[in-house]
Amino acid sequence: MIVVMKAGAPKAEIDAVCALIRSEGLEAFVSEGQERTIIGVVGIDIDRVAHVGTMPGVEQAIRVTSPHKLASLEHQRDRTRITIGGKTGIPIGAGAPLVVMAGPCSVESPEMLIETATLVKREGAHVLRGGAYKPRTSPYAFQGLGEDGLKLLATARDATGLPIVSEMTDASQMELFEQYVDIIQIGSRNMHNFTLLRAAGQGRTPVLLKRGFGATIDEWLMAAEYVLSAGNANVILCERGIRTFEHATRNTLDLSAVPVLREMTHLPVVVDPSHGTGKRSLVGAMSLGAAAVGADGLIIEVHPDPPHARSDGDQSLSFPEFGALMDELRRLEYLKRGSERAPRMATVPASVDDMRERIDDIDETLLGLVDERAQLALAISDAKGSDGNGHDPRREHALLDRARAMAGGALDGEELEQVMSAVLRASRQMQRRHTAAKRDDVRAPA
Repeated sequence: MIVVMKAGAPKAEIDAVCALIRSEGLEAFVSEGQERTIIGVVGIDIDRVAHVGTMPGVEQAIRVTSPHKLASLEHQRDRTRITIGGKTGIPIGAGAPLVVMAGPCSVESPEMLIETATLVKREGAHVLRGGAYKPRTSPYAFQGLGEDGLKLLATARDATGLPIVSEMTDASQMELFEQYVDIIQIGSRNMHNFTLLRAAGQGRTPVLLKRGFGATIDEWLMAAEYVLSAGNANVILCERGIRTFEHATRNTLDLSAVPVLREMTHLPVVVDPSHGTGKRSLVGAMSLGAAAVGADGLIIEVHPDPPHARSDGDQSLSFPEFGALMDELRRLEYLKRGSERAPRMATVPASVDDMRERIDDIDETLLGLVDERAQLALAISDAKGSDGNGHDPRREHALLDRARAMAGGALDGEELEQVMSAVLRASRQMQRRHTAAKRDDVRAPA
């Protein structure tokens, strides 16, 4: 049942409704909107409080037909936005920009983790992913570093400022995870581990709930309901592929789940193209597809040396591959923003020959300016040291915004954006090439 309070209902009336609901052994979940307050009623035999609709301040009481009551749009029409990493952290959901979570499948060593964390941050990732406890199909496979892995993740967070997400595999780990991580991941194999779901629901750390590889969307939402009904409203759904008869990929990534969930729930939805395909070559295309269908975020596996990764190397991106993907994701995200600015008008010479000569002069100037820009970006990267780079995502956003805003000249905003995107992409490739060369020089034996 959903109890809709009248606009401007005072707190005393809201508290009285909640007190009545709880006096009957039911649970009351209060959701405060901009104009009205909605109270979700959960429990057995809700008809015991059917008369709540007659109480002061109540506009109406509505029976919820959806089995996943708290996750449904009937309970909450406004999209949920969750802040990762505290009040000043990263927002996800409800129209916030795409959030990219990236890092190794497993935490293997301090050096590997810091190197990866530094790289993914430099390329624009918002959250560091990494497995400390690894539930594996084989008991002989690498099971993760456990608590030591969580401590290494916390160290990487201190070094880079990136919030961290890691998988919890047992309810007894709850206190440990609340101490070290910013997002608790519930893996596909544990989607139906109701004890674990309830434990995650008793905290306030955001929960990334992966879809079970054999679960329907309704079953997935019911698993989210366990976390929500235990009191934790910070649930993020993660589509990671389902098991079908197809063997060309590790799983079948169900991108249609994203728009389907948009019609069913207010919770944020992210996509895992790494587990969804199991193939490094497919991760980029499915990431772009996920962003295009409206995913709130992506979680991607990245490793400095994928062929020698201790787990899931076949689906982990190398550093250059991740950088190239981030370039494409930036381009996709930039298409959603724009503003207005007057175009600059050219002075046209009198003759065709003079026009061509002027174009040659401009081309020569452009080539020099592009190379000068690249040199400055490289100098910034060198000045920042090993953990820095010469490009700033926010400044790049602003540049492409300006390019799009210059519609009205010979080139429209989209064409100008394509030109500047190519310049930025080449600049980032150049910086990666120089960084890789320096890394190879350091690793080379004397």
